[in-house]
Amino acid sequence: MSQSEPDTVDIAVVGSGPSGMVAALLLSSRGFRTTLIGPRAKDDPRTTALLEVSVGILNDIGIWDQIRPEAAPLRQMRLIDATGRLFRAPETLFDSTEIDLEAFGYNVLNKDLNVVLEKALAETSVERIEGFATEIVPMEDHVEIVVEGREEPVRAKLLAASDGRNSPARDAAGISVSRWSYPQTALVTNLAHALPHDDTSTEFHTPHGPFTLVPLKGNRSSLVWVGEPAEMDRIKALDDEAFAREAERMAHSILGAMKAAGPRHTFPLSGMKAKTVGANRIALIGEAAHVFPPIGAQGLNLSLRDVASLGEACEHAQSYGIDIGSSAMLDDYAKARRGDIDTRIFGVDALNRTLLTDFLPVQAARCFGLYLAGKVGPLRRRLMREGVAPAFRHAGNTQ
Repeated sequence: MSQSEPDTVDIAVVGSGPSGMVAALLLSSRGFRTTLIGPRAKDDPRTTALLEVSVGILNDIGIWDQIRPEAAPLRQMRLIDATGRLFRAPETLFDSTEIDLEAFGYNVLNKDLNVVLEKALAETSVERIEGFATEIVPMEDHVEIVVEGREEPVRAKLLAASDGRNSPARDAAGISVSRWSYPQTALVTNLAHALPHDDTSTEFHTPHGPFTLVPLKGNRSSLVWVGEPAEMDRIKALDDEAFAREAERMAHSILGAMKAAGPRHTFPLSGMKAKTVGANRIALIGEAAHVFPPIGAQGLNLSLRDVASLGEACEHAQSYGIDIGSSAMLDDYAKARRGDIDTRIFGVDALNRTLLTDFLPVQAARCFGLYLAGKVGPLRRRLMREGVAPAFRHAGNTQ
């Protein structure tokens, strides 16, 4: 390269949350010269349930062994109908041993996950630029990214956009989105409790949304509580003792007395889907591509499958001598992701809406479906396998 020619990296990852950091690590491990653009991760008290495929991805890039000691296994998942309606489903229990797994996945504090990811990045060849991208300009043979506090723009053959639901990179690619909202608010926090959770995640279905307790290390669990906005605002404003009593009441005391063990955050429930996940040398991953309610531990898991598919598509393109930022590669990536994204969004949306509806036939159908899942072994095992290892997850052929 002559001095007059600007430096161009293979891939610039914009966005430095967990999915962005994993993307940088994975793409670098595949031999691509990678730059990660974004500020250092903040201290995040929330948690993430990493399902089997995500564990496999993290293991492939050599960091799972550092995460595992901080994570709690999810060996069983229990669904309890607490709607109080005419049609109520029987309690349904899914056990990971039935599909020959030690656990469906592992729940970890985001702050612990971020520490491992940051340390792993520091030990790789990934270039780290700690600033926000202020301008993104796709060009014929590269993308230019202007970064705050940096004189020269970053040039990359491909931009991997992990910059969130309001993604500037997605706007720069000219990709439109579909958005929708729900009449619900989610409250997330962590709890300590008197009784052990026995590595079991419990989800109570209420008329206003799920109330889900997910194991953490020790006698602690993370909580996702979905309900009416005004009620969730009231719950958030309670003092710690009153909040713990409300949480114990909602949990029917299955974990005994509870104590607040972290800050409470609330956010309105909404959904978003990008029309495609790739255009104009920009590939969307994570919430730049899809957003849906925090139900079924699908959020970051779907994002990490985006990352894995993008890595496969880039490798495949390179093996055929095809530009990794080309429309052929992006079409391959989009094709690989379509089925997984569509089925996850549909499934989470349908489950949530069946809880909210007052239409008796829909309530009856939901209860019958859960009854079959509990009683029919082949169906139950199929649902469990699809939940942790979806069929739609591999890149196609870029030829």
